[in-house]
Amino acid sequence: MGMEQAGHTCVGYVEVDKFARKSYEAIYDTKGEWTAHDITTVSDESIRGIGHTDVICGGFPCQAFSIAGKRKGFEDTRGTLFFEIMRFASILRPRYLFLENVKGLLNHENGNTFEIILRTMDEVGYDAEWDVLNSKNFGVPQNRERVFIIGHLRRASTRKIFPINRKNENSIRIIGHLKEGFRQTNEVLDPTGISTCIRTFQGGGLEPKVLVKGNLNPSGNGMNGQVYDSKGLAPTLTTNKGEGNKIVVPDFEVWDMYNKRKRTDGNVGTITANGNTSFTHAGTFGISDGYRIRRLTPRECWRLQGFPDWAFDKAKKVNSDSQLYKQAGNSVTVNIIYEIAKRL
Repeated sequence: MGMEQAGHTCVGYVEVDKFARKSYEAIYDTKGEWTAHDITTVSDESIRGIGHTDVICGGFPCQAFSIAGKRKGFEDTRGTLFFEIMRFASILRPRYLFLENVKGLLNHENGNTFEIILRTMDEVGYDAEWDVLNSKNFGVPQNRERVFIIGHLRRASTRKIFPINRKNENSIRIIGHLKEGFRQTNEVLDPTGISTCIRTFQGGGLEPKVLVKGNLNPSGNGMNGQVYDSKGLAPTLTTNKGEGNKIVVPDFEVWDMYNKRKRTDGNVGTITANGNTSFTHAGTFGISDGYRIRRLTPRECWRLQGFPDWAFDKAKKVNSDSQLYKQAGNSVTVNIIYEIAKRL
């Protein structure tokens, strides 16, 4: 999507996940495009049949290099998919390679893994530059650091892409935890801040949680056009112009990180005599309003990656929420891709 927004035209795609393919083919008109399901089964002859290509975009799976994974790198079969991308490059000889991975790729095995990547690109005929970019600096409220690598075909008169300088002072603000303990999946976020990195969770309560204020009545369109339910909720993390979306908010037990005690949210608070030591830090002799916790919806996770609602709506027609969550976590942020693509 980011490439097309910058004026590029897609000529083909490879995707092995059948659910991701369903979403992709629901969103885009892929008629006439070359495609394959498993990149490891594509023959060299078939690759040659693709024809002229200016850019190869590749997001080789990050699990092989991620700090969160076992970090086996090229020992993991998923890590070898990088070499499949390079096989395509050696045959098609595009002017640019456009690659993405987790930030941990840079220091995996004390830098040896990244050295192999650079050496392989060099052997195929590509000079490389790279930069770590954070989604929060590109118009979406998500803290997501990823390394982007640009390969320049030697003697193809390509121009330098990095650095792309952006700065955003917004930060993640953690209000509390769903239970005592400080695992990321238990964190409750302040909706006036930014989201933690959207991961490849598939429901099950692992989605980011936000604190929403109760006792509000439906009023107009609300922030970004959201429509509140009859119980009334304040708006939460959004990007772009969201369509009306009623929200059901379950009650949770939250661990108050300020007062070091448990409280059950959903009830109106009481008048406090000790000012800003209340859960809400409402101020001297303020009223501690009732708060409740809810998970981010799949739509919100897609928004956090820069996707417009019309794209999410098409994907939602063909996939379950668990798959939509997973696809949001596996995606790259559209806004960043667009900024890089404009420079290609």
